[in-house]
Amino acid sequence: MREAISQSIGNLRANKLRSFLTMFGILWGIVSIVLLSAMGEGFRRGNAKVLNEFGKNVGIVWGGRTSLQAGGERTGRDIRLTVEDARTLARESRLIAQISPEISRGGVQAKSAYNAASVQVNGVEPPYQWIRTVEVDRGRLLTWTDEQEVQRVALIGFDMSKQLFGARDPVGEPLSLNGMRYTVVGRLRKKNQDSNYSGPDNNKIFVPLATMQRDLPRPDAQAGTVSQLLVEPHQWVVDDLPKALEQRTGRVEDIDWPLEREIRAILARHKGFDPNDRESIAVWDTSISTLMFGRIVEHIRQFFLVVGIVTLALGGIGVMNIMLIAVRDRTREIGVRKALGATSRAVQREFFLEGLFLTGLSGGLGFLIGIGLCSLINLAPMPDRFSGMEITWHTSLFAVLTLAVVGIAASVLPARRAAQLVPTEALRYEM
Repeated sequence: MREAISQSIGNLRANKLRSFLTMFGILWGIVSIVLLSAMGEGFRRGNAKVLNEFGKNVGIVWGGRTSLQAGGERTGRDIRLTVEDARTLARESRLIAQISPEISRGGVQAKSAYNAASVQVNGVEPPYQWIRTVEVDRGRLLTWTDEQEVQRVALIGFDMSKQLFGARDPVGEPLSLNGMRYTVVGRLRKKNQDSNYSGPDNNKIFVPLATMQRDLPRPDAQAGTVSQLLVEPHQWVVDDLPKALEQRTGRVEDIDWPLEREIRAILARHKGFDPNDRESIAVWDTSISTLMFGRIVEHIRQFFLVVGIVTLALGGIGVMNIMLIAVRDRTREIGVRKALGATSRAVQREFFLEGLFLTGLSGGLGFLIGIGLCSLINLAPMPDRFSGMEITWHTSLFAVLTLAVVGIAASVLPARRAAQLVPTEALRYEM
């Protein structure tokens, strides 16, 4: 092994330009794999974090308008959702893990001792906070006790807290909503949210649903009517989504996803519309959006890997060429060694180890450069949807295994060519 390394270093020194170009191919192949894989992983993690700010697996259910006749009912009938519908889904649904009705009302006049604003107030039940990743950096969340006792307590969004209370801690402060006195019990942490259905959470105020129904009901609907229902499916439901996608027989947009289909079927029995009427109920299932985005990111990552592998393979061809040239240049030397008793196996091992050393040295340098470049890029400010250059052990293992395969493939042919030389012919060889 030491002799092979010494011989490789000697060949590198004797053919500096050729050796540099050959090593650069391997080096750049490894750098490409590291950089492109790290970029894809950073993009995936960044987007997962942003999506989680809205909620990991959220289904938002709105009432629609019927487009099919059912049970003697006319088409075009408005479907209004109620708190009782939420209770029905919680009892009868096999796919739903948690559910919360929600009432949204804009234009509510909010006043503190320091400022006033026109705000959006949302009445929610405690599960909503888990479904929608509502977290506080001051105070506490809403509880079932607040709901059952119809307490006038409020969670205030980060930006709305700044507007109404400035830099002060709002927890414990009184807050007037349309002239009714509430107490702030918590402030939401700053959310980097770029998806919403009724505005960013940073600008909202949240109160218990029962309190909202009593103090600030929807002015455009009967008592008990809610704006939307929020549901969280069981994890196994989310895990089965790729199967539903793969088994489709038509367009993706025509898939009747399991969660939406079950919600529609349950509500159809209680509200008298056709369960096949997809216009009667609208469902925005973010787990489907996450699935589609994940597939896009995965295809991007696969493309990046293919680019890196092709670059590395081209570098491997370069190593093979330089080793074949080395065999030709050292033909007489090989003839002398064989004439003095060296076996074909010993010659083959020497050239094989020499090719592996050349590949490993180039790959090692490429890996170090790739890590250095990733660390350098991570010093710069990153957008919300990019968490930086993320090198994972999967990437490292893949790069090492790919390098090993390329190194072996690039070394076998030159080594066999050297081992198969006949001593008498090799001694007569003229450059």
